[in-house]
Amino acid sequence: MEIDSEKIHERKQSDYNSLQDERFEIQKEMYRGQQYSQIYFARLHLMRTLLYSLAPTWKSHLPVCKVLGLEKGKECIIVGTLFKHMKLKPCVLDEYSKERSVTPLVKPHNFMHPDDNLILEDESGRVKLAGSALSPAIYVTGVVVALHGKETNAGEFFVEDVLEAGLPPQIERPIDLQEDKYVVLLSGLCIGSKSANPLQFQLLVDHITGHLGDEEEQGLAAQIVHVVIAGNSFEFPRKLINGQNLASKDQSTLYEPIKELDIMLSQIAAGVSVDIMPGTNDPANFALPQQPLNRCLFPGSSPYNTFRSCTNPHSFDVDNIRFLGTSGQNIDDLGKYSEAKSKLDFVERTLRWRHLAPTAPNTLGCYPFTDRDPFLIETCPHVYFVGNQDKYDNRLIKGSEGQLVRLICIPKFCETGIAVAVNLRNLECHTLSFSTQINQS
Repeated sequence: MEIDSEKIHERKQSDYNSLQDERFEIQKEMYRGQQYSQIYFARLHLMRTLLYSLAPTWKSHLPVCKVLGLEKGKECIIVGTLFKHMKLKPCVLDEYSKERSVTPLVKPHNFMHPDDNLILEDESGRVKLAGSALSPAIYVTGVVVALHGKETNAGEFFVEDVLEAGLPPQIERPIDLQEDKYVVLLSGLCIGSKSANPLQFQLLVDHITGHLGDEEEQGLAAQIVHVVIAGNSFEFPRKLINGQNLASKDQSTLYEPIKELDIMLSQIAAGVSVDIMPGTNDPANFALPQQPLNRCLFPGSSPYNTFRSCTNPHSFDVDNIRFLGTSGQNIDDLGKYSEAKSKLDFVERTLRWRHLAPTAPNTLGCYPFTDRDPFLIETCPHVYFVGNQDKYDNRLIKGSEGQLVRLICIPKFCETGIAVAVNLRNLECHTLSFSTQINQS
């Protein structure tokens, strides 16, 4: 039997680098009872140095003061960390209050209230902020900014203008990318849940590996050079995760989703490189940065050098195009404590604030680092993605120094059947949609 060589599509190759993930790895870190104040000090120190360097070009005629150095009626610039006083913010002590409130403890999806206000603090002190230039609906606790204003007779600082850090410097995009190459992003497989559809995921795997569609579609599949799974790959029955010893039958039930994913990943890894990130529902540490899922969970995929278990957040380069992304916890938390028209607005804010997770450690769990803040964004990515969102969305933003960044919200695959393909040549993206429903005319 002769094989028609013209119909054989050779997968395109790319250079991959994940050295950026080292800052998210907790290796020699030891918990010795340190407090979270140290990560705030590290954040303020680094961000203040940056904002001080920007201040002369922003308001060259104004002096820079500390909070304790404010004088009534004198205009100046102060730099510090914002604290947001929120009336509806949940407090763990409320659950143990002796005087039970008549109002039931509810869990609204957003804790904003018209009476919320902002406070700026540095190592010298704190001051309440006033004025309409700084909206409590936009900012959250943990953001470092520079403020132009003056102290009022009431002891407040009236804000007239705000300086954010802005987009960080960006490595130059390679200009020699002449052909289309794609990185596929997906999240929220939720294998083990009632909403998960194994056939739907198998269709995606078959498309990536070139076992689906006609010759043209297989040619498009050959252009996929990398796959990223951005968290929430599993969903386990909560009744089995209660800290009790499990019966053999329950152990098998708990392992089935892991086994199923491993089979799928081994099929992908046999043809193209794949990264898997942990998410909220996955068997990994809860606090950010989440450490890689243990490779022993994937006995079928681990032998492949194309399979990588990565951190969350995750940063990597493909053909010198820099990707940065999370499994969505940072953006979901911003949605609880601030407001925006779309999730992409939250994503863009974190980039302009130069911080992946500004609400950590206040309302988002993170490791108590003592000498650094790994969530600071020092280099601007070309693609910034966030997983496990309700719907797909994307936006191209431009920085003051010519930076171009593609922002992407990746939807939950188990609910939408949608993955996202990013073209390395021009940063354009489109969806890959898979459905097992039969259309009846």
